[in-house]
Amino acid sequence: MQERGNNMYCFGIDVGGTTVKCGLFQTDGTLVEKWEIPTRKENKGEYILPDVAETIQNKISEKGIDKAEVAGVGVGIPGPINAQGEAACAVNLYWGFRPVAKELSELTGLTAKAGNDANVAALGEAWKGAAAGSQNVIMVTLGTGVGGGIISDGRIVAGAHGAGGEIGHANICHEETAACNCGNSGCLEQYASATGIVRLAKKALAESSEDSVLRNTESIEAKDVLDAFKSGDALAVRVMDEVGEKLGGALGIFAAVVDPDAIVIGGGVSKAGQPLIDLIEKHYKKYAFSLCKDTPIVIASLGNDAGIYGAAKMVL
Repeated sequence: MQERGNNMYCFGIDVGGTTVKCGLFQTDGTLVEKWEIPTRKENKGEYILPDVAETIQNKISEKGIDKAEVAGVGVGIPGPINAQGEAACAVNLYWGFRPVAKELSELTGLTAKAGNDANVAALGEAWKGAAAGSQNVIMVTLGTGVGGGIISDGRIVAGAHGAGGEIGHANICHEETAACNCGNSGCLEQYASATGIVRLAKKALAESSEDSVLRNTESIEAKDVLDAFKSGDALAVRVMDEVGEKLGGALGIFAAVVDPDAIVIGGGVSKAGQPLIDLIEKHYKKYAFSLCKDTPIVIASLGNDAGIYGAAKMVL
């Protein structure tokens, strides 16, 4: 492992199911260069970390960087990772248990840290994104599912099993009978994800004969519901109000635990913009503890780069 001297650089790596996003940073957070390599998942993903190590070594050589100038490499992985940088599993990479940080350190000769990708993205937004300068942040990513990350005193909350920040699987509706992908019922993900929004819209259409632009939509997607909501379609407004109540209420609970400086909303659904934030805020203020009611709720600003920023920050 390299000596910790006058480190000027670090690497941030975000491993996805299709591509591995890579970033070379200066230690002040300036992004020097970013690039991608394919995620090779054959043979149970055995090539992924060696490929990451190789692309880092190549970049060090290409830039003429002395290894002693590199503070280390951070990596975000789609799966639960504990504080020691060990992945219990990463289903999308075909991994079982893997000591990710230890392996990457041995392959590169650099200090290595590993974290869950959603937690790492939250750290990125807290460092250089929408919540820049904040030490306490809750981030929720609203995509196909609902992910999340919690930053407390500037550090990722990983928890005992690496399940810290699994906001999408908080049970927020005890009456729900439909099953979530995790096996439980009533998870936030069943309401606030893109999939959940479509599910609620189809349910509302089936339960009424009310006029709605969504009735003429052949294959409803979350964007259709959000567009209809923003244009004032009464059924879509009602559907999204339920989404806002479930999400705002859940954030009120999390805020009582974390007391964040800011709450960051990311993922594809966040592209709905300010009308979505206003909706979440309306319900959040109703449920939040008095001292947390004015916590700003903001849209993530780093996009797909949040993971590489957060991964880099882990090693600093």
